[in-house]
Amino acid sequence: MTNVDGNRKKPTGVTRRTALKTAASGLALLAAPATVMRSAHAAGKHMDLDSLRAAKIDWRQAEGSKITIGVIPAGYFKNLEAVLSDFAELTGVEARLEMTPPGQIRQKAVLDLSTGTGTWASHSADPMYYPLYVANNWVDPLDGYLGNSKLTDNDWFQYEDILAGWRGVTSVDGKPYGIPYDGEATIQVYRKDVFDKLGLKPAETFEQFTSNAGAAHDPDNRLWGAALRGFKGAGQNMYIYPSIFRAFGGEWFDGSGKMTVNSPEAVAALEWYINLLNNYAPKGVENWNWPDIADAFGQGTVASYIDAHGSAAVIANPEKSKVVGKIGFARWPKGPSGKRVTSIWNWSFPINSALSDKDKAATWLFIQWAASRETQIATSHAFPGAYKRTGANRTSVWAMDDYRAVLGSAGDNFISATTTSFAEDTDVEWRPRLPQWPAVGDTMATAIQASLVGQATVSDALNEAQRKIEGILKG
Repeated sequence: MTNVDGNRKKPTGVTRRTALKTAASGLALLAAPATVMRSAHAAGKHMDLDSLRAAKIDWRQAEGSKITIGVIPAGYFKNLEAVLSDFAELTGVEARLEMTPPGQIRQKAVLDLSTGTGTWASHSADPMYYPLYVANNWVDPLDGYLGNSKLTDNDWFQYEDILAGWRGVTSVDGKPYGIPYDGEATIQVYRKDVFDKLGLKPAETFEQFTSNAGAAHDPDNRLWGAALRGFKGAGQNMYIYPSIFRAFGGEWFDGSGKMTVNSPEAVAALEWYINLLNNYAPKGVENWNWPDIADAFGQGTVASYIDAHGSAAVIANPEKSKVVGKIGFARWPKGPSGKRVTSIWNWSFPINSALSDKDKAATWLFIQWAASRETQIATSHAFPGAYKRTGANRTSVWAMDDYRAVLGSAGDNFISATTTSFAEDTDVEWRPRLPQWPAVGDTMATAIQASLVGQATVSDALNEAQRKIEGILKG
């Protein structure tokens, strides 16, 4: 099943240029009047199964299979679990979601894939792990699935409707290996009431972001100017620093292909990050992850931050936040290079190459169902529960009036800041994509925090990281 024969229609490879071009066309769609899809449940408990059956494939071709999918215990996957009975009704496949904390799912996935046990048919994959998976042939390339008319009706599934940047980051050398389910962009968040009182505008540049933080900084009255992730980890401080590095004009690889993390641009980027946090962030920020930032902002003690757009679900929740109705959103500021660089993050589903052909087919049907427009709607604005997803994977869903009505309540300019970031600020290479990423990411995270807490100068920390990374890449 790895190399699927049949009627093949190879999906378009996603490069940086094509990602931006396609995303820009998606933004034009978002600006146009939306066509609202009816969330009729005539043929299913949670969604219209007749709409799914309109796909020209046999949904029951893997009937009787039993598969387990590893996911993190987040609201967007809990919503998916809540509608999973409709997948069983549609396909006759028994799919079970196994909730695994984020700190463990990567390790469990690598262990399962590397040993060939096939315990997880798929899992919510970190996009930075795809080079590792592909280098070891642990997951199947998906062009053979997308291009096989027995398995996929592309006119119905519309793979290209999935946000282009997310498709890009789950592809290797232009070939897809995962299908995005939920994700995010990184945007600027600020206290609109505080900024209005002080005559401030959301920052257009890094220099202005620092200036705004200084103007709003009032620790005597328990208001700090800014916060960014400070906690050490490949997905923590090394989540936010790469955007700063790229916006300073940094390149992860030089002209010879050598990875370089101690360039002048890297030094300048890390110095900006450290100066901002040391001067204007609350004490202890070196131990803060995004929930800590969102909670502090929601309690009214932080004036601005830059992080995932999904944190709006916390800061705009009237049961948790004191600043509802006082929030503004904007794009990442421009760095000295003139670029805005958002993180490009999503959870996506690959196919474990150790599976039998029948279970691979069952897994692909699950992935196709989960990523479909119908399921994206059923788990977002049409979901009857309290949690409403903010990370739907499709431009067409972001264009729907019902979805935009839910998101629009987050605060001033939320939809525009997020969708424009998807379209114009996406950088597929925002972090170095290579098989050794887990070790490289942790090495960089250690250097960043060592500088932040004063254990090493910026230059010394980055030089040490460079030395260690060269050893990692040599094997």
